[in-house]
Amino acid sequence: MALDPVTAMLDIGGKVIDRLFPDPSQAATAKLELIRLQQTGELAQLSADLDMAKGQLAINQAEASSTSLFVAGPRPFIMWVCGFAFAYKFILAPAAAFALTAAGHPIALPVLDFTEMSTVLLGLLGLGGLRTVEKIKGVA
Repeated sequence: MALDPVTAMLDIGGKVIDRLFPDPSQAATAKLELIRLQQTGELAQLSADLDMAKGQLAINQAEASSTSLFVAGPRPFIMWVCGFAFAYKFILAPAAAFALTAAGHPIALPVLDFTEMSTVLLGLLGLGGLRTVEKIKGVA
């Protein structure tokens, strides 16, 4: 039996059709109608997903073009916070710990758990990298 629920339902529907229609031509016609209904449903779902993505894209463009800090500011704010945390974790904290130890004042600086923040930062940098590629290729 198929692991995909839609395929499993088609398999069951095909078996039911075979029992309801002993004539092979009638069974084939009914199975074709069942497949057509499945494809229509999948096409409708794909269309709904595409419409939702287009709507989200319009919202993203409106947010990015806004001059208000409270509308256009969250993405840059998160990028700056993650960037600062990255700089602190890998540049500032080790340098400060070294300098303080060398000066005879070893102090335990706070350690940031960078696991969750790195996912956000790398996602932001990845999207920024794609935009850079678009700029290099001359795509708007």
